[in-house]
Order: sequence, then structure tokens, then C-alpha cells
Amino acid sequence: MTTKEQLLYKYRTANMLEKLIGLNVIMFILTYVFRAVFFLMNYSGNPFLDWLVFPKQLSDFIYQPWSIITYSFLHSGFLHILFNMIVLHFGGQLFYTFFSGKRLLNYYVMGAIVGALVYMLSYNLFPAFAGVGQSYLIGASASVMAIFIGITAKTPDMTVRLFLLGNVKLWWIAAFFVVTDIVQLPFGNAGGHLAHLGGAGIGYLYTKQLDKGNDIGKWIENLIEGFQQFFSSKPKRRKSNKSNMKTVYKNKSYSSKTSTASKSEKQKRIDEILDKISKSGYDSLSKEEKDFLFNAGKDI
Repeated sequence: MTTKEQLLYKYRTANMLEKLIGLNVIMFILTYVFRAVFFLMNYSGNPFLDWLVFPKQLSDFIYQPWSIITYSFLHSGFLHILFNMIVLHFGGQLFYTFFSGKRLLNYYVMGAIVGALVYMLSYNLFPAFAGVGQSYLIGASASVMAIFIGITAKTPDMTVRLFLLGNVKLWWIAAFFVVTDIVQLPFGNAGGHLAHLGGAGIGYLYTKQLDKGNDIGKWIENLIEGFQQFFSSKPKRRKSNKSNMKTVYKNKSYSSKTSTASKSEKQKRIDEILDKISKSGYDSLSKEEKDFLFNAGKDI
């Protein structure tokens, strides 16, 4: 197997969380590769970065609308990307306990969009930002906050074990992140902290709407699937086979009943595990229960 084939295999077998982390790392490396190239060409600035970051002015955004998403895959330094990827990995693993990979992407994109809009509105509405020169938004923090606060809203009392701190409830960690952003507003990067809070807000709202049966991020999933169908080759139409159609209709009723019964038993098992988590924490689950919940989350 060639290197190209190995990379393609890893990409196809990776879950959405791994793909998001991988894309962030690739974009981080490319940022510094282009910076080195432009330096050698004695060109000031980094057009690659300028083309993808999110600007504070609407007039600039009109000429680079893609930046409302692309900025969330860029980072300003090693510690910046390291912290975001650690939180993304930690929150993403918990996220998979209850939700699917497609929904993880919905949260990521929704967090990026709302975070960017809050950033732009803040710079153009609040007097504190009057007279501020060139400024732009960069980083996955708003998207990461959307995912982390989203899963916290789903199971706030879940207990996780942190190094040196021991067992901590998930909502304590979420509250620490939110309060930290609020406290740091007067001390620099206020626009960035407001974007983080925007991501946190949409993450909370998304989960609460899901609990009511409303998927406010479904349009992202539909949009991506539409692009995939547009660029993929159309499958060849097969000739209908009447005998096969008869067989399908005969078995349809039986399959429907079997599927309904299976889903009911599966949901009952999920509810039992969730009750155990709320009473004794996530660490009280057995390996079999954790694996069952993880696999069930992928099918949601």
C-alpha cells in the first residue's frame, strides 16, 4: 500500500472528530509553510492567512464570505491550537456518547457562524471598540465552545475525572470556561472572548432545541449532502425486477415490526445507562456499557 493509499484509508476510516482535528492541524501547518514562502520572497504579510480570516467589517466580509467558516480552522500559535484541540478531543469524545458525527459537524459550523456574527456585531455596536484599527477573528474556540457547552447542556451532572483535580461535574468545567471569557473581556482580545460566548450560547440553544425535537443545524447536514450528491457521479439506474419487488413488499411488514421492536429495546437500554450516569457518574459505567452508549450515539 502506497503512502497515498494509506492516507486515503485513514481519511475514510476516521470519524468526524478525527477529521476536524486533522483539518485544524493541516491548516496550522500550511499557515506557517506559506509564511516561510512569503518571507523568502521578501513579501510582507501572509496573503494565505488574510484570505481566510474573518474581518470585523461587513464591507470586507462581502468579498470573502467563506471566511465565516474558514477562520475556525486557523490558529495564531502552537499553544492556541494545542488548547483548542485538547478541549475539542475531550468534548468530542463525550459528544459521541449521545450524538452522531454529522451532528458534531453541525455544532462546529454553527459555533463558527454565530461566534463570527457576535464578533462583527460587537466591533460595530459597542463604544469600547470605537477607533480600533485592523482586526480579525481566528481560531476554533467558538466552535469548540459550541460542542463543549452543547454536551454539557445534555448531561450537566456527568462526572469526569481530571488530572490533579479528581472527579468534577461537567457543568463546573463549562462554567469555568464561560466565566473566564467574561472576566477577561477588559484585558485584551475582547472580540475573541465575545465570539467564544457566542459559540457557547448557540451550543446550549442547539441542545435545548434538540430536546424539544427541533434540529436547528439540520440545514448544514442537508447542504453538505447536497454538495456531495452534486459532485458525485450519478449511479446507473437498474432495471426493475417485479419478482424482487414482490419479495420486498412481502417482507416489509415483518421488517418494520422487527426494526421497531429493536429500536424500543435499544432506547430502553440507553435510558438505563443514562440513569446510572446521572446517579453515579460516567466513570461508574462498565466497559460494555460505555461501548454500547458510544456505538448507539453514532446511529442517532
